[in-house]
Amino acid sequence: MARADRSALTNAEPLGSPPRAEAARRAVEAVWRIESARIVGALARYTRSFELAEDVAQEALAEALVSWLREGEPANPVGWLLATARRRAIDAFRRRAALDARYAALAGPLAEGQTSSGALAPQESPDELWDPDLVEDDVLSLVFIACHPVLSPEARVALTLRVVGGLSTEEIARAFLVPVPTIQARITRAKKTIAAAGVPFELPPAEERGARLGGVLSVLYVIFTEGSTATSGDSLLRPDLAYEAMRLARILAAMLPDAPEVHGLLALFELTAARFPARTAPDGKAVLLEDQDRRLWDRSAIRRGEAALDRAAAVGRGLGPYGLQAAIAACHAAAPSVADTDWERIVLLYEALGRVAPSPVVELNRAVAIAMAERPLPALAIADRLVAEGRLSGSYLLPSVRGELLARLGRTVEARAEFETAAQLCRNDRERSVFEDKIAGLA
Repeated sequence: MARADRSALTNAEPLGSPPRAEAARRAVEAVWRIESARIVGALARYTRSFELAEDVAQEALAEALVSWLREGEPANPVGWLLATARRRAIDAFRRRAALDARYAALAGPLAEGQTSSGALAPQESPDELWDPDLVEDDVLSLVFIACHPVLSPEARVALTLRVVGGLSTEEIARAFLVPVPTIQARITRAKKTIAAAGVPFELPPAEERGARLGGVLSVLYVIFTEGSTATSGDSLLRPDLAYEAMRLARILAAMLPDAPEVHGLLALFELTAARFPARTAPDGKAVLLEDQDRRLWDRSAIRRGEAALDRAAAVGRGLGPYGLQAAIAACHAAAPSVADTDWERIVLLYEALGRVAPSPVVELNRAVAIAMAERPLPALAIADRLVAEGRLSGSYLLPSVRGELLARLGRTVEARAEFETAAQLCRNDRERSVFEDKIAGLA
């Protein structure tokens, strides 16, 4: 699921032979990559603090590097990390209590049951920390906490991607095209705001979930998008992120069976993820839609996506933004080939999406659909208008589409320049290689 925080895994110096030390490091990193959000979620519920939960989790990781090298990986590595982190948290509470006692001797008795800062000590039974069957899924609770109305939309996404999605501040900054210090400040400020507002570390009651639902869906969408096409690195996909977003969407759909956009989002995830097996070659190279072996598409996921889309249509009054995107994905899933795709319907769906959730990316995708349904010239006019308006500047998406349209029109010199621009702007190595291949083909 989430990528390990490298600070705890690289700064420690475990004893023993290099092969054994490397094996221990990999074991710790694997557990953290898969289970970090659940570990931090359980610890946040226990400590009622993002900061303390992350701190004691990192301390447990550092201790595991030494202990697992010496004694071997435990039978229950997640339980080991949780138990170790919990002990560290208890030590922190004791230090705080001792300090409070000294303050109390000087300043008079504090309110019963409170620390000097007014923070309540954790009330949960220790056994609840390990309970895998809690209805209040810890990870989903983290998402709802991070999407509290006291936070700005930008802070909600940044905090959730950091704490739940496991993205580094550098990855989040690249995804939103903002400086790293800006993201760091947002995350720090969000944690302090959550603490100052006294937000409970638990799923909100049913009557409060509706107000946060839009933010939660937006965050899950961003996490899935990063998983389906990574913003940077040498892998096209980050399926761990995508499947975690999908898992959370399924839980949300079970919690809110009459919320149409929840089912629309789940449908979009299922239908998009169904194509994952065909999107990369065995060597990791990106495979374009027209070249994909559709026999590799996950038909079970397609059926689940279509069922979720039907549910969204049944409980809502027309499809919302996520449902419309799912309907577009369903058109691709039903087509035997690119040539046999119902592009006219996709154009109509993008027009509807542009009315309910207008954005330059929607317009650009509508242009692509128009080029496939009709001809590239009117599509190029849409792309040129986006350029003239200065929209999507700094993104490789616009020059990549313009390059494709210009190539189809036979304007190879201009197409080559656009693909070169796209390659320069793209931070994902696998996607960049696609543009480099196109440049070579034009040459």
